[in-house]
Amino acid sequence: MATSEFLVNQSIKGITRLLCRVDDSQLARVPQKGPLILVANHINFIEVPLIYTHLRPRPVTGFAKAETWDNPLMGVLFNMWKAIPLRRGEADIKAMHQAMKILQSDGIVAVAPEGTRSGNGCLQRGYPGVVLLAELSDVPLLPIAYYGNERFRENIRRLRRTDFHIAVGHPFRIQKAIQKRSRQERQLITDEIMYQLAVLLPPAYRGYYSDLDAATDDHLVFDPPNVNAIRVARSATS
Repeated sequence: MATSEFLVNQSIKGITRLLCRVDDSQLARVPQKGPLILVANHINFIEVPLIYTHLRPRPVTGFAKAETWDNPLMGVLFNMWKAIPLRRGEADIKAMHQAMKILQSDGIVAVAPEGTRSGNGCLQRGYPGVVLLAELSDVPLLPIAYYGNERFRENIRRLRRTDFHIAVGHPFRIQKAIQKRSRQERQLITDEIMYQLAVLLPPAYRGYYSDLDAATDDHLVFDPPNVNAIRVARSATS
């Protein structure tokens, strides 16, 4: 890593820890090697610099809306982080190829299936693009959930630090398809993935995925030690 990049990352990490009380102990669950798709919720902008700098030295990047590069400063920063420009509202084949190259080099690609910021921290329904990436790459998916940072702007105005919580789940893969999947089936798999994310959050944040009893896992295959968080949660309440 270039000295300038190291200094930028350390500065951003220091600033985020100054502005937030970061509960990052569960990041130790993120594997230290091998390709990985991080499936995350998306509340606001603070998650991107925080998670990028806190996962270093693991190479991690993710998708960002193409319009981000219209801002020269953000363009320089996101190029340094090797962020993948994504044209929203269309099948962006170029972005998918870039993500595949990163995974093939044992990197981490972060995906926010909600597609846009929730603002209030409540999960919105996920889009099925993550399923296509998982099918093409056949690498593990790892759910990672944030909460507390929905209060970031309010706290900044009041000169308060924000409690930023990070919860990390258990890895799983998408069951291989015998034939090409329909969009409806991909949406069903997306919902199964999103429920694995929802169970990591306090109930008030689960939004569209509040009803854990409605969750299915028919298309998911859990990596050893084969922990399915949804089934664990159901067992705890039965």
